[in-house]
Amino acid sequence: MKRERVVIIGAGPAGLTAAIYTARAQLSTTVITGKHLGGQISTTHEVENFPAFPDGTTGPELSERMKQQAEKFGAKFDYEYVTEVDFSSGTPFRVKTGSDEYLADSVIVTIGANPRELHIPGERDYVGRGVSYCATCDGFFFRGKEISVVGGGDSALQEAIFLTKFGTVVNIIHRREELRASIALQTRAKANPKINFIYNTVVDEVKGENGVVKSMMLRNLKTGEVTEKPTGGVFIFIGYDPNSQLFKGQLDLDDTGYMKIDHLMQSSVEGVFAAGEIHDSVFRQAITASGDGCKAALSAIKWLDEREDQLQPLDAEAVPS
Repeated sequence: MKRERVVIIGAGPAGLTAAIYTARAQLSTTVITGKHLGGQISTTHEVENFPAFPDGTTGPELSERMKQQAEKFGAKFDYEYVTEVDFSSGTPFRVKTGSDEYLADSVIVTIGANPRELHIPGERDYVGRGVSYCATCDGFFFRGKEISVVGGGDSALQEAIFLTKFGTVVNIIHRREELRASIALQTRAKANPKINFIYNTVVDEVKGENGVVKSMMLRNLKTGEVTEKPTGGVFIFIGYDPNSQLFKGQLDLDDTGYMKIDHLMQSSVEGVFAAGEIHDSVFRQAITASGDGCKAALSAIKWLDEREDQLQPLDAEAVPS
């Protein structure tokens, strides 16, 4: 069993930023990364809206630079998944991975949320090359192209309206006869001359050429007719699922599974903090996640400082209290 002052669960921009701050504060820090360093941004091939990169960067490069910065201050990285946590007895908290167990005086949860996928052929093959789940992140790369949006809720229409700034036409593809979005959003979208609606239709396949999206196979659910429609990009907005299953019964979650926190980024358990999309269902940007990570880390640092005389030495026998 390993003892740490801070264990960070997740290694996207929120977790990596938190690690920079806690390690720089001379707090022993381990980041448990899961499958991918960088989280969702590791699948983004072009990042042009993160400050300090006037020529842009890539998701993997941004993640690696943040990791190197955290390591420079002493942060350690464990490339495994968390399989179990125990926050029920207060600090030190227990965090288990496939092969290790940690005792942590504080925990910062930053494992985010995943966009729901269509699970169709070609979708994963062209993520970052024409398939996207974030219009704010990627819309700029589709200037002058015909764009397709899949979904019929508020997010789909909001993002479609945003994408009209870049695309020549934005096709909204919805599996039902009626949209689920609010009437106000429907009115705005239907009044936009660049937006076209395709109802009772699903996307069966995303097809590409030379490594980028070129078309998609559409199927009309009423007639069964299958057609191939050219498109420069496919934006999928059918919802998000926060990665909070691990914390059910341990931390307070809202009705949709997002973690409840206070203004100091603290969860329902003192000493356990959260940052990024595990609690944020609105902004979903690398820079807002990094800001969250900074705030959560500063709160954890202060929380630990106030209890410094109660903390066991890191070299003490690692037996949970």
